[in-house]
Amino acid sequence: MKIIDRYLFRQLAVPVIGAIGALTLVVILGQSLGQLDLIVERGQGAWTLAKVTALAMPQVVTLILPIGVLVGALMALNRLHSDHEIVVCYAGGMSRWGVMDSAMRLATLIALVALASNLFLQPLAMQEMRRELHAVRADLAAILVREGEFVEGAPGLTVYAQRVDQNGLLKNLFIHIERPDGATLYDAEEGRITNLDGRPVIILSNGSSSEFSQAGVLNYLSFDDYVVELGGYAISTGTLHYKESDRWLSDLLFPNPSNEWETGNRLKLLAEAHARLAGPLYVLAFMAVAISAVLGGSFSRTGYSRRIAIAVAVAISVRLLGFAAVSACGSSGWLNILQYLLPLGLMWLALKPMFKQRIRRFVEIGAGRRRLLGGLQA
Repeated sequence: MKIIDRYLFRQLAVPVIGAIGALTLVVILGQSLGQLDLIVERGQGAWTLAKVTALAMPQVVTLILPIGVLVGALMALNRLHSDHEIVVCYAGGMSRWGVMDSAMRLATLIALVALASNLFLQPLAMQEMRRELHAVRADLAAILVREGEFVEGAPGLTVYAQRVDQNGLLKNLFIHIERPDGATLYDAEEGRITNLDGRPVIILSNGSSSEFSQAGVLNYLSFDDYVVELGGYAISTGTLHYKESDRWLSDLLFPNPSNEWETGNRLKLLAEAHARLAGPLYVLAFMAVAISAVLGGSFSRTGYSRRIAIAVAVAISVRLLGFAAVSACGSSGWLNILQYLLPLGLMWLALKPMFKQRIRRFVEIGAGRRRLLGGLQA
């Protein structure tokens, strides 16, 4: 790679990576706000929120990579052009294709990163996130207990704990259970929610129970250890199910014939597989759009704001059509070809002026050589 090529590559890479980083931070903030119910409603800690947010990033980042490339490349190319650095490159004998080469090389590297993320990192992270969310929904302790509060976890069940230790031990615990045939109040110095023979229970230590029957009789019992069944109050989360975005490419392309859900959603799985493979093409297409917006037309002293605005609008519209195509492919498998034609068509449309200029230059060079040879022969 020549010095000028390395310079252009560096001048393009820094704004592109900066734009991708800025968009990623915005997405992280949005994801964090969207998952706040893990803390507010489920009683989970900040670590769980951070973990779930981080695990969702591979899928989201691959979606914002094309936009980051478009924004960063437009900023870099427009600055290079306004500072006349592109003119210097032309004066030094570099063609527009030479300038474009550095940009497309950068886009290719980012597209390969996006492809690797789609095929390997996304399913790995999404499956782990799905397991984490499933565990959160099944965390009975987080649902029933909030430190220093009376919590009605289910109709007829009220729980209070003065303090919750880091290891999950409940201190100074009160439980009130109301049934059609009476009510029972438990108080204990300590308690712990756990599973006993596959059933959710709470084990109380050093406490007592007071039971009021319908006849108004009070039955009092003190105990060292006592087990209270919570099975009737547990929230059923069902079996762990992986969505299309959580599955490996091999699972998407070759569904399990014995799995009823996979066979019934074969077209949706296939659409997700092609979306994973075609998604990185938008990185190349958006870079081509940025190149065309700045370098693809004639020189203008007033800038290229109108051309850039049109290019951005076309690129975003094509990307939205790509999302619509993924949804449509869930019912018609042959439409999957659109997932490849849309980014490739956008790339062709963006680079078409560059091809025309190159062909015109070849024609002019050929004509000049013919005139020169004709003059020499004469």
